[in-house]
Amino acid sequence: MATGSEFLAFDLGAESGRAILGTLDDNKISLSEIARFPTGMLFVNGHYRWNIYRFYEEMLAAMSKVSAQNSKPLSVGFDTWGVDFALLAEDGSFLDMPVCYRDSRTDGMMEAFFRLIPRDKVYQLTGIQFMQLNTLFQLYSLVYSGSPLLRYAAHLLFVPDIFHYLFTGVRKSEFTFATTSQLFNPVKNAWETKFFDAMNLPVSLMQEIVQPGTFIGNIKEEIGRNTGLGQVPVVAVATHDTGSAIAAVPARGKNWAYISSGTWSLMGIESSVPLINEKTYAFNLTNEGGVEHTFRVLKNIMGLWLIQQCRAAWGREKFSYAGIVEMSKKARPFSAFIDPDASAFLNPPNMPAAILQYCRSTGQSVPEDEGTISRIVYESLALKYRYVLDQLREISGFPIETIYIIGGGVQNEFLCQCTADACGIPVVTGPSEGTALGNIMVQAMAAGKVSSRTEIREIIRNSFPVKMYEPLDTSLWGDAYEKFRKIVTN
Repeated sequence: MATGSEFLAFDLGAESGRAILGTLDDNKISLSEIARFPTGMLFVNGHYRWNIYRFYEEMLAAMSKVSAQNSKPLSVGFDTWGVDFALLAEDGSFLDMPVCYRDSRTDGMMEAFFRLIPRDKVYQLTGIQFMQLNTLFQLYSLVYSGSPLLRYAAHLLFVPDIFHYLFTGVRKSEFTFATTSQLFNPVKNAWETKFFDAMNLPVSLMQEIVQPGTFIGNIKEEIGRNTGLGQVPVVAVATHDTGSAIAAVPARGKNWAYISSGTWSLMGIESSVPLINEKTYAFNLTNEGGVEHTFRVLKNIMGLWLIQQCRAAWGREKFSYAGIVEMSKKARPFSAFIDPDASAFLNPPNMPAAILQYCRSTGQSVPEDEGTISRIVYESLALKYRYVLDQLREISGFPIETIYIIGGGVQNEFLCQCTADACGIPVVTGPSEGTALGNIMVQAMAAGKVSSRTEIREIIRNSFPVKMYEPLDTSLWGDAYEKFRKIVTN
């Protein structure tokens, strides 16, 4: 049994879920992975869905493992990917399994909703990046299709709220996740009733919003008994995984941007207020909630999803991620470029084929092997980071001198170096389990073990090595960027 304070984090990403035990002792935090399980979407009855009951079962098993090793966490916290939700009946039963944000049910829904409330008005009210996967458009797809679920729906719960509910019986929504939905007005600090009125839906579907670090409730007695953990408290952390990740950026000062690098790359700055103006609207930047009432002004970028799906198409047993990187290094640089955020890459049946078709349709050289395809992805991601960096510099009000990268993508040293080269400023990488760290440290803040996100970042910097990548070959990347911009803006 550890001598320090222990906290249990469940961190669910689009590819895998992790149960991680954190121990805070003598101003240092250490992590121990308890369990890891796949979370991929499931195609059921014509839609891509999340099997939340299996995830719940995996979490119960992880809790039993924690208890079996005589660990006694002070609390438990859950974070997940954004925007997805389930509808519950009045009696608290689930009406359906949550549909995945990559499902096609939102095709055309943005344009349809803008006939109710104009696009610029939606942005003015929410400050959220327009993506067809946003909760607003998912919910409107049910209205548009006349879904019978809405006749019986009494409660809407986002994915982390679902786990709060399953483990404690308490229904709440947490600030960082609520802001991602495009249903929340950050100026009013409340659900935007105009949207619900326009959709003829009751705003009572939504839950009370709580801040990160809020006590939700104790684990149900029978769960505590069956797992051996007892009725440990559940704390609402920054339940949107990026919110937790940004809390864990090991930065000092102010003049920095971040990239939370995983299935998605989320690149932005931290702000004390939402930035909602003509420039952020033109750049389609988003204002998502953070820890201590902050806002993450950022852009969602498609990220390593492209490589994950290429690997799936090529055969996971044939190619490791490390092997794909090695192939990329040997391929010819700058042979072609893609916009990672093109809609063709959201959920194609075959990702490599979609990349080839994109190159073909934009009049570029068409790659002929896996190494060239993957190099195109990595270089294009780095150049997209440069593209977003230019936008962030225009709206930030301060110079951006360093980029901090956290998350699983820090293990890809080739992409990290490409990012420094493309952006022309140093890149500093933090811990790969940044999201779980942020989850754990917000629990520690709720327990009174740390006082602020500044202290959180100092503890993380004190606990994990950081690596710096200095920019190289910036003139070559500058030429490539000019070509990339023509591809992206056309």
